[in-house]
Amino acid sequence: MNISDLLAPDAVLVSLKVQSRKQLLQELSARGHAKTSIAEKKIFETLNEREKLGSTGVGAGIAIPHGRMAGATSITGIFARLETAIDYEAVDGQPVDLVFMLLAPEDAGADHLKALARVSRLLRNQATCEKLRAASSAEALYAILTDSNGSSSQAA
Repeated sequence: MNISDLLAPDAVLVSLKVQSRKQLLQELSARGHAKTSIAEKKIFETLNEREKLGSTGVGAGIAIPHGRMAGATSITGIFARLETAIDYEAVDGQPVDLVFMLLAPEDAGADHLKALARVSRLLRNQATCEKLRAASSAEALYAILTDSNGSSSQAA
């Protein structure tokens, strides 16, 4: 599974301005609605319910909010680099500035987990995260996200 299968070039946000986790999830829900036509409120509720189970802030400034939804036809990703890091109640207590949201169809059990694992592997790479934090455009962010994916899958 490639990042380019999950993320369209127009689903990359270079400097998203939010002040809280709730505001971030609302913004991501709006972008998710634009990509999937699923109701913004339904996406927000799904993401929020998932956060109540435990923070999707995985540490090192990274969060991977996700959920399975009726009405989703494929796994859809949205990547956002935040203008200012926010408190996300991450597992390491660090503020979050890199966010990769995943929405998956309700019946996408194994594929949903593969997509989460793929995104997690990509964002665990410290060099990749440094490049993402230094990139100046959405095009550069998309290239980093999808190029990292290419080099690691060729090595496998």
